[in-house]
Order: sequence, then C-alpha cells, then structure tokens
Amino acid sequence: MNSLEQLPIPLLEWFRDNARKLPWRDDPTPYHVWLSEIMLQQTRVAAVLDYYRRFLEEAPDAAALAALPEERLMKLWQGLGYYSRARNLQKAAKVIVEEYGGQFPADYAAVRALPGVGDYTAGAICSIAFGQAVPAVDGNVLRVYARICGDDGDITTPQMKKKVTQRLEKVIPVNAAGTFNQALMELGATVCLPNGAPLCERCPAKGFCAALTQERISKLPVKAPKKPRRVEERTVWLIFRGNSVVLRRRPGRGLLAGLWEFPNERGDGPLPPEWGVKALSDEYAGQAKHIFTHIEWHMTLREVSADADALPSGWVWADREELEQKYAVPNAFEWALRLAEERLNGGE
Repeated sequence: MNSLEQLPIPLLEWFRDNARKLPWRDDPTPYHVWLSEIMLQQTRVAAVLDYYRRFLEEAPDAAALAALPEERLMKLWQGLGYYSRARNLQKAAKVIVEEYGGQFPADYAAVRALPGVGDYTAGAICSIAFGQAVPAVDGNVLRVYARICGDDGDITTPQMKKKVTQRLEKVIPVNAAGTFNQALMELGATVCLPNGAPLCERCPAKGFCAALTQERISKLPVKAPKKPRRVEERTVWLIFRGNSVVLRRRPGRGLLAGLWEFPNERGDGPLPPEWGVKALSDEYAGQAKHIFTHIEWHMTLREVSADADALPSGWVWADREELEQKYAVPNAFEWALRLAEERLNGGE
C-alpha cells in the first residue's frame, strides 16, 4: 500500500477531532460552499469570516446576488481584493437564475462551466454540497500530496495538477468525499504549512510521509521560481475641499477595473494642470507600497487642499458617509483611505 492509499482513514479521523468551526461548514449548501470558496481564493480564513457574514445578509441566495447593484457588490467586496472574483460571482448567479431557475446545478460539468469556477471550485462544490466523489485540488492539497508521496514534480504546472487529481480519484472515499476534500485542505492550511515549517508532530500522515522519513521537508514541494514583478513609482493625491475628498473611477477594463481610486499618476511630478484643480496647499503625506501579482506600486502620497468645483468626467467629491458606505476603494489605496477618513472625521 502506497502512502496516498494509507491516508484516508487517519486523515478523516484527524479532521473529526481537529476541524475548525467555520460558518459554511455548519450549513454546506451549494451556494454557501461556492461563496466561501471564491472568497477564500488567495485570502486567509480569518479575513473572510466577516465578509462572508455581511455578504449573506444582503445576498442570501443566487437570485439576490444576481439582482445586487454593481456598486453595492463592489462595496461589499472592498478589502478582499481580486475584484474580478466578485464580478464573476454575479455573472454566475445570473446564469443560475436564468438557466437553472435559481437552483444551483448539481452536474459537475454545469458547475465547472459557471463564470469564475475552475476545477478546484467545481470539485469543492460537487463533493461538499452534493457528495460527489470528485477531488478538489488547490495549493494546499498539492503541497500535502508532494510531501506525503515524496513527489518532486513542479506543483505549479498543469501536468502536476492533473496527475494529483487522477491519483486522488483512486483513493477518495465515495461515502465521505466532501469531508475528505475538506480534510486535505485543512491539513495543508493548519499543519502541512508552506515554507518548510510544517507541524509534522500533529500530522495524521507522519508515520508514512515520504518527505518526513526522507528528511526532505524543506525541499518539497518543488515550485518554479516566479518572474520578478515590475516596479512602478506613483504619486497619489488626496484632494480635499471642505468635508469632501476627490475620487475617480478607473477604466472598465484592466487592473482594478471599474473601482474608485484617489487620483494618481506614474512618477513624482506635480499636480497635473489638466485636472483643473487649484492647489491651495500641497504637502507630502508619506509613502506606501502595494503588491499585485505582476506589478509592485511604490507610492508617494500628497495631501492637497483645493479650490475646484468642476471635476473631470468620472470624478466625484465624496464625503465621509459616501466614502464609508458607497464607493468601493481597492486595497492598493488602503493607507490613503485611512488618512482620508481620519481627516474627514476631524482628525479622530
């Protein structure tokens, strides 16, 4: 019996005793599983919990999500990042309403065809919500597999993902598929940690893990090095007039599409004259950095008191309530947003 074949029973027993209590596990409907899995993509569980609760309060089902105004959808998602996830959620909700009468499809191919749903998310939904014996292979699962089996294949390649999926198909318990998939994810998230620092003494696979017995923990999994990110120097302006600050809407396509931002430009030049903003004062307000997948922004923040009534098209004056409740400002401007809210709150 190979290492993977030995895994199901001790893994399920471990999960029974160690599973974190999470709201989507308490009521694993297809909608709840789907929403949680999309939110959890590249985001920590602790960061998702409040978002999940607030989101369900306003969009408790696919029909409510499909009908949600886009501006409100973006505001609910503010802070989670990767905003295309939210847009794809709504696109998929509209498909569910229009093509399936509001009922989440149970067929794997139909689930996989929904906007924003990949192999992993389809596997999670179909196994957890519908009990289907299909694997759900994410980064945590790939890491657990590579270590337990001593596989030095590159886990970033589609070939490796396909291989792991095929191997898991042979061992996934037919009557406990969803629990098995959740247990694998949980093991990777809480015990078989990345960066060579797993908690092997707590692992149900410690007796047959190849990486542990061969002392190769720090060498597995194998991942191809990432390409270096492009660095952009940018200047960001907080432009105030009385109790309002300027926001502008980003283009409908590309990075942070359609979200609201504080006006900014590449480089460290002065306030652009074409904006038509007369600066009564213009002061340095600090530095910030934000890392995207392929780009790194190094930002200089300037605080401006302005005399301007007419703004360029797509720009607005936002007061404190609108900044907090209406306009979705992405994480890249989190530091600037905090400074703006402090000033609009009277320096509290």
